[in-house]
Amino acid sequence: MPGKVLIFSAPSGAGKSTVVNHLLGLYPEFEFSVSATSRAPRGEEKDGVEYYFITAERFRELIAADSFVEYEEVYEDRFYGTLKSEVERIWAKGHVILFDVDVKGGVNLKKYFGDAAFSMLILPPSFEVLEQRLRGRGTDSEEAIKERLAKAEWEIEFAKGQFDYELVNDKLEDTFAESESVVDRFLKA
Repeated sequence: MPGKVLIFSAPSGAGKSTVVNHLLGLYPEFEFSVSATSRAPRGEEKDGVEYYFITAERFRELIAADSFVEYEEVYEDRFYGTLKSEVERIWAKGHVILFDVDVKGGVNLKKYFGDAAFSMLILPPSFEVLEQRLRGRGTDSEEAIKERLAKAEWEIEFAKGQFDYELVNDKLEDTFAESESVVDRFLKA
């Protein structure tokens, strides 16, 4: 493997994207791996920035062509995955790849990249706080929030012991400091 990989996973609403964006601002050699998804863009999301937005049909074609490092059908016809071409693009520049993926994707990426990867699970301080964060976004329907909460409960149980490090995102300043410290140790190893 030509480079290092940092994997950040969490249930939706736990704060992984906030942590990843913070680290991207501190380390110029880090580059965000843009995942592919078959879901529609939310809010101001742009194709090729937050995600590569493709249809479920096209996603299935890419799966058949073995174009993914990992992928998952999270909900019916709602796929997420990491394109092999995205990994190659970032490593060709000599950058460290940063992944912001769901818990199952994080476990799969760690298995794929092995010792070249460091995986961090970001957890909410409580299930109640997670629900408040999801509702505070104002981007999802009540049905979608209930779906995300049910999935979060499963993800937290599934993830136990499968990540290199677990970080509870309670106070953002502390979360940033702890994530920086852990990442620095991995990069120097």
